[in-house]
Amino acid sequence: MDSSDFSKFLNNISSKPLQVLDASIPNSKYIPLDLSESNEELNSIDVSSSSKLDTFINNHIKKYHAFVAYGGYLEVRNIYKRSSHFNKQAEDGRNIHLGVDLWCPANTLIYTPLDATVHSFKNNTNFGDYGPTIILKHVIGEVTFYTLYGHLSLASIKGLKIGQAFIKGEQIATLGDASVNGDYPPHLHFQIIKDIQHCIGDYPGVCNKKDLKFYMKNCPDPNVLLKYT
Repeated sequence: MDSSDFSKFLNNISSKPLQVLDASIPNSKYIPLDLSESNEELNSIDVSSSSKLDTFINNHIKKYHAFVAYGGYLEVRNIYKRSSHFNKQAEDGRNIHLGVDLWCPANTLIYTPLDATVHSFKNNTNFGDYGPTIILKHVIGEVTFYTLYGHLSLASIKGLKIGQAFIKGEQIATLGDASVNGDYPPHLHFQIIKDIQHCIGDYPGVCNKKDLKFYMKNCPDPNVLLKYT
């Protein structure tokens, strides 16, 4: 199955939006958020500060009377410049975001959008990394794929077991705060992965320009499931 067929398959799983947050939150209460380097509003914000970025995001949510800010797929972001985890070589720095971020309060409940089993989990503790992370495995017919949930609470991976089953709509985790989530304002990083490539409890959520073509094929836009737009 090529990348376009895979995206069509994902889109056809459900005609209605699939939920990773509380299903009672209507889509009208989700507001797009642009954190790309082209957003001039961010020029006056110290995006390396989790508290200042948090204020910016919360003000954006309040301005539009929303509950959740979302976005980020394929955004080129300056925020990663603060961390050597993304910039081990200056000419090879990773700054293109491969999932969708859902910005909402710490301890927000996280749900699986589909029946799943736990593929792996890990606390990714690099500065600017995911923090506690869960990867779920989904099998629909003959198609296997994965979803990643990053920036969770430590409690989310305590007592979790490889192979543990969850049914669609079941709670799998809660969001962490800046003290455990890589030093970000609270948010869920949600990513679809076609080929997990032997990764365990982790998978690149940000890439560089030279690898973008591969990751666009392997990590399609999560909106094919979430259907926010």
